[in-house]
Amino acid sequence: MEAHKFKTVDEYISSFPPEVRPILEKLRQTIIKAAPKAEEVISYNMPAFKLNGALVYYAAYKKHVGFYPTNSGITEFADELADYKTSKGAIQFPLDKPLPTGLITKIVKFRIVENNAKALVKKQK
Repeated sequence: MEAHKFKTVDEYISSFPPEVRPILEKLRQTIIKAAPKAEEVISYNMPAFKLNGALVYYAAYKKHVGFYPTNSGITEFADELADYKTSKGAIQFPLDKPLPTGLITKIVKFRIVENNAKALVKKQK
């Protein structure tokens, strides 16, 4: 059986159990507020935001929400992420704990600055 291919973020969020949807929506709104000019898309079959390239992605799993701000977004905030499970490009926020919206906002804003700087360098070449 082939996995469902999502066309919209609303479709993605609505595919999860009712208790998970508000968590995904809160994460979505936190990102939108931090990056109001970013384009919301589905990429790699999960919600993502683009602004001068890929900004962040997120996805829900059985016991956590995965947040993907690229490796630099994790490295830059390593101390503040010490309480969360992380890997090279991913952070796991447990579904049974409050989302750290302030930290998510800081990471998204860091990624905006990073992407804008890369775009500027590219433009100057």
